[in-house]
Amino acid sequence: MSREDLIRSLRALGFEGPYCGTNHEYLLRGDTTLRVPNACRDGIDGDLLIRLLRQARVSPEEWRNLR
Repeated sequence: MSREDLIRSLRALGFEGPYCGTNHEYLLRGDTTLRVPNACRDGIDGDLLIRLLRQARVSPEEWRNLR
């Protein structure tokens, strides 16, 4: 998955941003702040995606409903 697709999907789930941080951009939803990795040459792999979704407090059902 590309970084842009990840951001687009998270925004569809109610996140705002991305905003500039000191080292990474971040997205906000309520009291949840999610740091977004910098551009990855090969995209975001499954393991990283799972970790990001846990940090974002996005359930697997929420994520599947986007697709």
